[in-house]
Amino acid sequence: MGEREAVTEAGTALVVRRRPPTPAGAVVLVLHGGREHGRERSRPWHPAALRMRPVLRAALAATDRRDVLLGEVRYRYRGWNATADPVADTVRALEELRASTGEVPVVLVGHSMGGRAALRAAADPSVHAVLALAPWCPPGEPVEHLGGTSIVVLHGDRDRVTDPEESARYVRRARRADARAGLVLVRGGDHAMLRRGADWHRATASVVAQLLRPETGLTGLAGEACAAQDPLRW
Repeated sequence: MGEREAVTEAGTALVVRRRPPTPAGAVVLVLHGGREHGRERSRPWHPAALRMRPVLRAALAATDRRDVLLGEVRYRYRGWNATADPVADTVRALEELRASTGEVPVVLVGHSMGGRAALRAAADPSVHAVLALAPWCPPGEPVEHLGGTSIVVLHGDRDRVTDPEESARYVRRARRADARAGLVLVRGGDHAMLRRGADWHRATASVVAQLLRPETGLTGLAGEACAAQDPLRW
């Protein structure tokens, strides 16, 4: 990710893609997708990981703040599996962040399986907001831990892998749990975020910038989605 790329040593759950020149005041942590089952080792050249590279670039361009650290979660396995392995990896990454930056607010950005993991990992007190991209939200996903958290979901209305209707139900349940939650349906958007790709990335950059400034209240697309009774169509 440019001249400031700083990748942590192997064996950790955290990959730092940009370390700010000043002490970190906030963190954006990106989680890629995967599979329902799979114990094979997750690799950075797998398609699910490569798909997040433009999302990383969008997150990198999302704010003019100079104190934002940008990182990725390194999974052990490609699958969610019966033990919710990506959630455990995300918790480890958050612990590693605390060890290096102290207590700073974290925005999680996750796609598909990574969206599900990000929403689960929002139970960590350092997570102030989640942007979930085409998340996998099966029925019964827990929401009780989301009170006070800002949740924005972007989901393509032509997604045939994860269900935008399940995302809508999840958002409604999250609101009842006192989360600030909203859903934006991307017209014509697919699961891989390739159709209207530039729009996905622009929306990601916009929402991340808004989630990084909670002191001003949610504005723009994030604020509109969380204030709307029904999903926004974009």
